[in-house]
Amino acid sequence: MVYDRERFAREDAVYAEHKRAVAAGEKRVLRKTSTGELHSYPADEIGFTPGSGQAQVSTWWGMGILMMVMVILLAAGVWLFQRPLWEGNGPEWGALWLIGFAGFLTLYTFVLARNEYRATQLRKLRGSPKPNSNGSVDINLLELGQNRGDQPGASR
Repeated sequence: MVYDRERFAREDAVYAEHKRAVAAGEKRVLRKTSTGELHSYPADEIGFTPGSGQAQVSTWWGMGILMMVMVILLAAGVWLFQRPLWEGNGPEWGALWLIGFAGFLTLYTFVLARNEYRATQLRKLRGSPKPNSNGSVDINLLELGQNRGDQPGASR
């Protein structure tokens, strides 16, 4: 990484403003943007944070697609539960596990998609950049005036 004095000065300014806002009682989240800059987001501008696996969903419509897969799984569970009733037998009680699992994941993915959609709309309205999907920033690395490892003359 190349030492960039201006970028570090901007990050220090953003971090100082973030600390002031948090001290004033605002709910803020410190994240890197998709361009690599540091930004302090209001809590309502952060939707969900994708996991650290290989395949990640990072958009509201991607989470909506997963929700539709869960709806199909839920419908399959209801069909499996009721199918024996059409033949005059008792219901397939084992399908209740599938119905419960798919129902929970349908609701969960719906809430995530809704929150990300709202956050995306707020970021567009306020002109905030898109946050990076890696999660939050390590505050310990940002303490003001701290020597950073990539500064000239810093030991590694």
